[in-house]
Amino acid sequence: MFACFSATRNRIARFFAASALLWLAACDVPLAPTANVGQEIDPTAPVQVALLVPGASQQATDNLLAQNFENAARLAIADLEGVEIDLRVYNTAGGNPAQAAASATRAVNEGAKIIIGPLYGEAANAAGVAIAGRNVNVLAFSNNTAFAGGNVFVLGSTFDNTANRLVSYASRQGISRYAVVYGDDLPGRVGRDAITAAIGNNGAEVASVESYPLSQQGIFSATNRILSNIESSGAQAVFTTASANADLPIIATALPDAGLNTSSSPLIGLTRWDTLPQLAALPGLAGGYFAMPDTGPSTLFANRYSATYGDAPHPLAGLAYDGIAAVGALAASGSRDAVTKSALTQPQGFRGTSGIFRLMPNGLNERGLAVASIQNNQVVILEQAPRSFGGAGF
Repeated sequence: MFACFSATRNRIARFFAASALLWLAACDVPLAPTANVGQEIDPTAPVQVALLVPGASQQATDNLLAQNFENAARLAIADLEGVEIDLRVYNTAGGNPAQAAASATRAVNEGAKIIIGPLYGEAANAAGVAIAGRNVNVLAFSNNTAFAGGNVFVLGSTFDNTANRLVSYASRQGISRYAVVYGDDLPGRVGRDAITAAIGNNGAEVASVESYPLSQQGIFSATNRILSNIESSGAQAVFTTASANADLPIIATALPDAGLNTSSSPLIGLTRWDTLPQLAALPGLAGGYFAMPDTGPSTLFANRYSATYGDAPHPLAGLAYDGIAAVGALAASGSRDAVTKSALTQPQGFRGTSGIFRLMPNGLNERGLAVASIQNNQVVILEQAPRSFGGAGF
């Protein structure tokens, strides 16, 4: 066994890199959950929209993202018909909460009817709190569900949405007992909770919950315990929070090498497996399930962005396009209540850069996702993303 683990270490060392997601604590937004927050607009005049981006940062990646968000927003504006958007861009100095709050306040003082952005969790929360008494909604780029609600909506793809989609699909394939395996850090614990909630929501059963330290040695040390508990629990699938550019290559190799039969107990991934070509060659992922956006709209957006700006868009850039597209679609209806909470949460949702999505009254979102698998070292779509709400996965 130890010789096997040593060989495993050598094979997968090139895959492993330290990675951390930004999950920041949030204060509650002081608004009643049922409050219909939102400014009235003049349907005959341009709608003033504030875009809060992580520009003026000391981090080059933040400034690159800021430009991508602005580019995508202006691309969306160019695609609108029957409505004009007066876009004004404000920097948040990366994820600086004080700057985000100040920028949000300034934007509303200058006439913004709705705010799109900012990116980071703590900054988005600060922006929402700063203008909670000003009757203005915030469509944040974050996927941190901790601060969603009141006047703050998250546009980013959430663990809850992904977990529900995958458990719904797997349950229809006859899987009713799930082992949950997660990295013991904050994103891992958030992912664990999303998975266990999705299992319960779909009438299935959590057979086992196993954790491991988020390090290569920690995973190897925990593998035998995890495998023993999975096998004794009778789990029919192993749902993991492991991330493609961090712990997934190790988990997807160590568990099968230790004896996990992924043919009878396939892995299910909370994160995407199509982002690194090397992952398709890992035997442990073969036949498993993961979720991904609707590839048609994603490809169209990427091609259009590249043709306009000369570079491929950042993977998050489409969120700015989605925010503008939603506001534009609502404003084009001619309603004065177009950017209120009741309008933003219309059940039919919107068409965005990665497929359909809708905003929920609790500040979360639902996105139409495809279910995919790895077969013969290639990504294969098992079930297409729904094209309207009420389809598969909803």
